[in-house]
Amino acid sequence: MKTEDIALFHRIVETGSLVEAADILNLPKSTLSRRLQALEDELNVKLFHRQSRAMTLTASGSHFYDKTTPMLATLEQTLSELSGQEAQVAGHLRILIFPIPEILHITHAIFEFMDLNPELTVEIIVSSEPKDMIRNNIDLAFMLEDAFNENEMVARHIIDETVHFFASPEYLERAGKPLTPEELPAHNSILFRYPNGRIFNEVPFGKEKTLSVTGNLCVNSLGTCLEATLMGRGISMMPLPIAQEYVENGKLVMLFEDVEPYEGKCFLVYPSRRFISLASQRFIDHMMLALETCIQNGACDRQAKTKGAIKPLI
Repeated sequence: MKTEDIALFHRIVETGSLVEAADILNLPKSTLSRRLQALEDELNVKLFHRQSRAMTLTASGSHFYDKTTPMLATLEQTLSELSGQEAQVAGHLRILIFPIPEILHITHAIFEFMDLNPELTVEIIVSSEPKDMIRNNIDLAFMLEDAFNENEMVARHIIDETVHFFASPEYLERAGKPLTPEELPAHNSILFRYPNGRIFNEVPFGKEKTLSVTGNLCVNSLGTCLEATLMGRGISMMPLPIAQEYVENGKLVMLFEDVEPYEGKCFLVYPSRRFISLASQRFIDHMMLALETCIQNGACDRQAKTKGAIKPLI
């Protein structure tokens, strides 16, 4: 019995469809079907109820999935221990990155990991759209807090990001500039929807206060949020690196400059109910070290100038 066939069986379970699993794995459907049939013949059990558009597990299939999940994880760990940390890894990683300011540092570190492991192939998906990591066969993701279900994920904190309120001069001329937190809820806010479906309308003000805001526009992209703010659609809350250039050239105004900014957190996450591959294990170790080194040597530190003041972001 090949462990690769068991891993393919897991992908079919997680996508719920032979066609979707074949597309994600970039394999012909006929190849996947043949290997699944060979696994069933070897086990002498039927693993799936086959339907026209979906496949559901039989009782035997469900039992086999539950039992083989920790077995695959143990095997990957054993291979890691036997091969040593210097051994190259192979396979394929699908990595989801939320469009955060540090995306270039993250992608550079990914490229370094690929150079260290030339047998590895990588797919990078940049998106703020909701994506089921299990169903979409995503191995790892860089996501903001509150953007994922903590009960379904293992999360490693990697980056802090200061977040500020911004508006265009045109909006402030039309609606007035809020000077106190009590004034903010009366303004039109540009709302943000996280990948998990939650709308970010209970916003932190400083370190200890939370305000309820409303608005007539909701987006799920920082780029769209920035464009809407520049066009005077309302007040937004964004990481300073996103808006820094426009604050410097006068196209945006940072509000409540004297209030200590809220610190958003970014996490490296992966599904808790799925075995983690050797490539993923090595990648996590590499990323944690790369980002820690990047911050320590100053390469990840960004200094934003707002009205002459220098404010460190990390």
